[in-house]
Amino acid sequence: MSFSMLKHYMPRSLYGRAALILILPIITLQLGISVVFIQRHFEGVTEQMTSSVALDLQYLLDGVNAAPDLTAAQAIGGTVANPLQLLMTLPAEGMPQASSWRWFDFSGRVVERTLKVSVDGLGPVVLPDSRWVELWFGTSHGPIMIEFRRSRVSASNPHQLLVWMVVLSVFMTLIAYIYLRNQLRPIKRLAAASAEYGRGHVVTYHPAGANEVRAAGHAFLDMRNRIERHTQTRTMMLSGVSHDLRTPLTRLRLGLGLLDGDEVEPLVRDVDDMQHLLDVFLDFARGDAQGDAQLVDPIELSATILADARRMGQAVTAGYMTGGGDVTLRPLAIRRAIENLIGNALRYGGEARLSVIVTPRAVVFCVEDDGPGIPPDQREDAVRPFTRLDPARNQDRGSGVGLGLAIVEDIARAHGGTLRLGKSDDMGGLKAEIVLGR
Repeated sequence: MSFSMLKHYMPRSLYGRAALILILPIITLQLGISVVFIQRHFEGVTEQMTSSVALDLQYLLDGVNAAPDLTAAQAIGGTVANPLQLLMTLPAEGMPQASSWRWFDFSGRVVERTLKVSVDGLGPVVLPDSRWVELWFGTSHGPIMIEFRRSRVSASNPHQLLVWMVVLSVFMTLIAYIYLRNQLRPIKRLAAASAEYGRGHVVTYHPAGANEVRAAGHAFLDMRNRIERHTQTRTMMLSGVSHDLRTPLTRLRLGLGLLDGDEVEPLVRDVDDMQHLLDVFLDFARGDAQGDAQLVDPIELSATILADARRMGQAVTAGYMTGGGDVTLRPLAIRRAIENLIGNALRYGGEARLSVIVTPRAVVFCVEDDGPGIPPDQREDAVRPFTRLDPARNQDRGSGVGLGLAIVEDIARAHGGTLRLGKSDDMGGLKAEIVLGR
């Protein structure tokens, strides 16, 4: 399996990856100690204890085989086995065919192997539980069964080391997790502040955590301050230009109003066009700065926009209005964006339609028209500032400055969303969607 395939099975979150980095070495260390150290240690202890018992067993068997009769052999078992804490049955019945022990009894295999090597004539070895050991022999007086406690050949409580390892590992993992959570919390706060600023919300943020995280936090604050200063400078500059130019434009309009003749009307129209251009530039400079973010019902906001458009005599109809619930928006900015889309739709088409979809995860404002639309290969250029696609659109109603869609996209991005352009399925014209995440 290549590393690229392995990446699909790795955790996606920083918590998961940090936990994997923390837990994987601990588990590997425990397995290594358990297999290499514990197994070998208790295997050696079991061999030593079993070898000691094997000497006693061999001494007992030699005495039983040397006894002249069964009664003497039983008497030897009583005198020898009691000091050795062995229980001898002679003669014994029901000798098993083979040795047996529980499948997880690893030290039982060591006991059998050591006794087979050290004691002559050993038959089946039975370890029914963790308390007793049963040995079967064939002697000159018949089968004999010798029983003794398991503690004589195996270390007592070998699981205690494993229990302590597991308990301490869990305890240290818990401490490491608490420390890790405290270290990751400043990163999550930085990510949350960055995400909120991407949606147009300036939240209070103070760098904290390790030096690297603090450095990233200070860099984010410096970047945010520079962007804010740049935006304010742009807005103030264009606002000043617009304010300074409105005075001479007003004087020109008043002066033209005092003149008579057929040549005055085109000049007045040029002055109005210049005034319109200044207003559009100022709208683009303001971006999404109109109003504060607040909870708004998108359905009610759309209904208000439709009512105002109809009152102005615009051919705007209501489409599908699905979902509900309040959403945090800048209503003035969203209203301006939708009105720009409606204005563009009516500029190049005869009818516009406004639809709203509210889901638990997103809000979609959709404006469709019956105009010529925008070819797919030019949609990316259509949202660039000062870009006009007049050859693909209707020029009978005048030419704009190429900022309408750019303003809409700027407002959508300030809310953490995007502007999508497509083709209307039923109206045949342009389909513009403002998609905002909730």
